Amino acid sequence: MSRYTGPSWKLSRRLGISLSGTGKELARRPYAPGDHGPNSRRKTSEYGLQLTEKQKLRWMYGLNERQFRNLFVRAGKIKEGKHGDNFMSLLETRLDNIVYRLGFATTRPQARQLVNHGHVTVDGKRVDIPSYELKPGQVVSLREKSQNLDIVKAALEATVARPAFVSFDDNAVAGTLVRLPERDELEPDIDESLVVEFYNKIL
Repeated sequence: MSRYTGPSWKLSRRLGISLSGTGKELARRPYAPGDHGPNSRRKTSEYGLQLTEKQKLRWMYGLNERQFRNLFVRAGKIKEGKHGDNFMSLLETRLDNIVYRLGFATTRPQARQLVNHGHVTVDGKRVDIPSYELKPGQVVSLREKSQNLDIVKAALEATVARPAFVSFDDNAVAGTLVRLPERDELEPDIDESLVVEFYNKIL
């Protein structure tokens, strides 16, 4: 299954969660799109709930189905911790997501574009792979000429706070993954246990 390229706001309304992280999609119409959106009484099966939760998480981080499933399988091979928690941690330590968390971009798709176009460096070396997995202690920055991009300046100015598992040096315009994230620091609107149940049935 390829990456979704349709209207992101309509998708957010259908899933009932802000995929961009801004909350703008649900501000005016906090219900599913369509004529019966506000008054829909459709009952969702257990499988439907699990599938919806999986789709929420996959679209939130912008992965196609194969990438998402492979990362889930990798998380299951980690000996310590819960499968769901490890899966969330692997998603969160992707380079494109850390670029977003540091405030270089206002959304994950914008962060992925910065990485794809070669604007991002890790420990001083250019990395253009959004799925690159960061390790604690690695430093993420932008190439010198990329720091003057209007979208980067606007994103940094709009950044109010950053999660505790990253640090940011305003003078160097660089951030560091201090440690692996803890579950309570990540998306509260996601129930990863439903994702684990979904894949346990089909894998």
